[in-house]
This record gives sequence, structure tokens and C-alpha cells, in this order.
Amino acid sequence: MATKGIVKGIVSNLVTVEVDGPVSQNEICYISVGGVKLMSEVIKVIGQNAFVQVFESTRGMRVGDEAEFEGHMLEVILGPGMLSRNYDGLQNDLDKMEGVFLKRGEYTYALDDDKKWNFKPIASVGDTVKAGSWLGEVDENHQPLKIMVPFTFEETYTIKSLVPEGEYTIRDIIAVVTAADGTDIKLDMTQKWPVKRPILAYREKPRPYKLLETGVRTIDTVNPIVEGGTGFIPGPFGTGKTVMQHAISKQAEADIVVIAACGERANEVVEIFAEFPHLIDPHTGRKLMERTIIIANTSNMPVAAREASVYTAMTIAEYYRSMGLKVLLMADSTSRWAQALREMSNRLEELPGPDAFPMDLSAIIANFYARAGYVILDNGATGSVTFIGTVSPAGGNLKEPVTENTKKVARCFYALEQERADRKRYPAINPIDSYSKYLEYPEFMAYISEHVSPSWIDKVNEIKTRMLRGKEIAEQINILGDDGVPVDYHITFWKSELIDFVILQQDAFDDVDAVTPLDRQEYMLDKVVDVCHTDFKFDTFIEVMDFFKQMINIFKQMNYSAYKSEDFYGFDKQLEALLNERKEN
Repeated sequence: MATKGIVKGIVSNLVTVEVDGPVSQNEICYISVGGVKLMSEVIKVIGQNAFVQVFESTRGMRVGDEAEFEGHMLEVILGPGMLSRNYDGLQNDLDKMEGVFLKRGEYTYALDDDKKWNFKPIASVGDTVKAGSWLGEVDENHQPLKIMVPFTFEETYTIKSLVPEGEYTIRDIIAVVTAADGTDIKLDMTQKWPVKRPILAYREKPRPYKLLETGVRTIDTVNPIVEGGTGFIPGPFGTGKTVMQHAISKQAEADIVVIAACGERANEVVEIFAEFPHLIDPHTGRKLMERTIIIANTSNMPVAAREASVYTAMTIAEYYRSMGLKVLLMADSTSRWAQALREMSNRLEELPGPDAFPMDLSAIIANFYARAGYVILDNGATGSVTFIGTVSPAGGNLKEPVTENTKKVARCFYALEQERADRKRYPAINPIDSYSKYLEYPEFMAYISEHVSPSWIDKVNEIKTRMLRGKEIAEQINILGDDGVPVDYHITFWKSELIDFVILQQDAFDDVDAVTPLDRQEYMLDKVVDVCHTDFKFDTFIEVMDFFKQMINIFKQMNYSAYKSEDFYGFDKQLEALLNERKEN
């Protein structure tokens, strides 16, 4: 019999319910308010009192209102039909809701019961299967998606029957499996999974090492991220987080893109809804939205729903990873997620940590980031969830708790800088403060040596050192003036500027420069490093400045020209002629 309760106290979205039976942490319950049932989640239990966070506005709720507990955690339903959908943090299909404003207590089904899918069996009758085993596949938006044994299954099972290839709805029985005790279980194309628990239907989770190409030079060349890796992009307002997200989502080598707008301002979420359907996928030439899922919770929605949205997005990403697909999960912004955690912690009167965030904020962030990764499935196939979160620190303060705790767990750190944004040096990623720890992994070094160049990482480390040296000289020039430092210092400074303008800066709105394939990145890096190794003869700093400005202009024209085109090689010849003028014999 379901546990029931009575509301005893209300503090905004935190409600105290006195229960008449057993309840568990993270269990879902519905509180009836004026005939409308509001979904809630248990976050703390003390004696007979369950503290629940309500996913809706609690306006009109009274002491004495009834609550009914469901006996399960917050779940998402997984199956064909999720691609191209716009969901909220509770996996309600926003496109099915009517009116300008969302109605309280209105919940919609996430999938389409009536649509028929062309199911092709992969397994055979008599096969032994377990959680995550592939039974068959359907095609959705030109993407082959696997139908799997539910992740909740704990034993091994034998396939008793499997339907032949044909058209079926998600509710049709497509297989019957027999448990060890002889019990028959009917399976359709759907399954449910609690969002707070990671999906562990894989054999092994090794350290990721394969480069994930994004087409963004300052990421791929300078601070690369890998398939199944983790990274985050902190930065103040106006430094280009949204453009970076769009560029990475559009260009990265991923099969599925999941966008979690967890607590962004409403106008920014509207931009995502308005712009994503029009973005063209450079890999297929079709709409990017065909392989994208958006989970949206704006900052003015209840904090509980905002907190749930990142877990919903990660669970959906893990589901596609279990199919052997490469998934890219972008969360914007994890700061608002952490603020939701802070609000609930404060209402529970827990001991506050730095800036009133929960004491266990570091563990919560670490556990969430740990769900990303590169996995080897039981059948030998591989899949990955690459997670990149953006952080919106107040006033651009990168020392605040969310940024600091995220730095401990994310392997890539892309620090957006206000000064670079003000100077229109986009992407405004600070090349000195940012880093990628994957450059230190022996597995990644071996992969890059085999697939790109044995000297690639040495060149990357060299340009980083030159950027640091250029910054130091720029500070000296600011203090002593142009005439106060030797000409050699100016040459070193301008070589760092060459790296900045040619490698680090990129035009996201140019058809050619927006996406740079890895072979082109390697060619341009070699060119720039060769210039840095060249000795030049100048008499004054004016000559240095004029010469390098000409060179930077030619390099930028190369970046805007189609790779290996007539124009590209024409600028290459101009560059060689210019270098020969000033080379020291």
C-alpha cells in the first residue's frame, strides 16, 4: 500500500510532510493543492517527517494538504522519439504544452505512443542477455538507435522470442526473455531509469584518450579535450560562452548532442530554441536539431526543477552511450545548478560552506562529472559521454566555490577572459590560465603521435611557453615604453602575437574559418612554429611591428581561404617572399 502523508510546514519550495509509512531518500511524491497534484522529491527524512522539494510553485498550498508517495525515485522514460525534442528538467515535452506560460501541475508524456518504428532484430532467440544488451535497432533521424534490455535487470536472461523486422510502436512487445527461475518477462522499446543513479551497463571504463575534434583551434591545438572527457568554461557575461557552446555543439565529432539549459535567463533559453533549429550540421548537411535534445529550465523556474535538469540530461546522455554512440553533453550554466543546491541547503538549515554553498558541494560536483566517460560495452563496442559545463561566476571571479570545486574534477579548463573579449580577441579563452590535463596522459600522447604527429605535443608546449614569454615582455613594454626594451624583446613579443592572431583567434561566423579540420590545424601550427624558429634582423621596433603586422595579415587571409585552394597557396607564396626579406643570413 502506498505511503501517504499530511503537509505540516511550508518554506517556499521546501515542504515538511508527516508520513504514515516508510519513505526513502529521493522518492517522488505528489502533493494535492486545490485538486492539482504537484510533483515533489524527498531530500531528507527525520523520524515521521519527510522534507520534500516541490518542482512547482507552492502558492496556495496549506498545512493539511495530502501527499501520496510513489515508491520510486525521479525517473526518465527512455526510448525512440527523444531526438529533436525540447524537454524541461522533469522530461515534460514542452512542445505538447499549450499556452504561453506553463501550467502548474501539468505533466506531459515524453515519447510518442502512436508513431511506428521500423525495428530490425540484432539478437537471436536463445541468446543470453543482461542489462544493456542490444536486442535490435530502429532508425531515428538517420541515426541507428539500439533497443536494449532494461538497465534495471540484475541477472542474465535467455531470449525466448523476438519479433521479426517490421513496423512497431514503442508499446508493442518486441521480445520475451526468460529469467533463471523460469519467469517470462515481456519487453517493449521503452524503459525507465532514476536520474540520480548512473547507468552502469558496461564492462569497463578506461581512461579516455581519443581526441575529440571540435574545429576550434584554441581547443583542439592548444588545450584538447577527448572523447569521454570533461571540461568547463567559466567566464563573465559577454565573453562568448554561448557562441563557444554553439560552435562546439555544431562542429564536434559527436553522434548525439544534449543541451542542458539549467538556470539560464529566459531570453538566453529562447535564443537556444530559436537558433538551434536553423543550425546546419557540417557533418551531414542536414539540420543540427535532428541529433540534438534540449533540456530547458530557466532561472525563474523553481530551484528544484533546475537542480533536476542536469541529472535528466546526463541520464539521457548515458542511455545513448550504452548504444555505442559518442554523446556530447553541454550544460549552461552549472553555477545556477549549484545555486539551486545552495537554496535547498539553506532552507534545510544545514551547516553552510564557503559563500553559503553546501559543505558537500565538491563531492556533488565530482560525482556528477564522474558520470561522463569513455566506456567499453559488454559486446566490445565503445561509447562515450563528453561533458562540457559552463560556469557563470559573479563578476568574473574565478576564485568562487563553484569554479574552484569544478577545477578539481574537470580535466580541461577554458577560462574566458573579459580583457580578451574587450579587445575582440575571440574565442576569448585565456591561453595561459587555461589548460588540458589530457596532454599529460601517456595514452593521449601515444594516440596523437600515431594519428597526428610525434612532435605535435612538443610544438603545443612550445607555443604555450612563447605566449607566456610574450605576456611577460608586454608587461615590461608597458612599464618601460617601446624604446626601453631591446629589439629582440619586440621580436619575441610579436612572435607571441603571431600565435595569438593565427592559432588562437577564430571567426565563428565565417564559412571557412569557423571550422578548422585537424590536418589544417597541423599545417598552420607547423608554419607558425617555423616562423618562431626563424632569426630576423631588425634595427628598430617600428620595423619589427610593421613586418609582423604584414605577416599576420597574410596568415589571416590564409585562414579565410579554403584549404589547399589556389588562393591558399597564393598567400603561402606571399608569406615565403616576406620571410626571405628579413631572414638573418
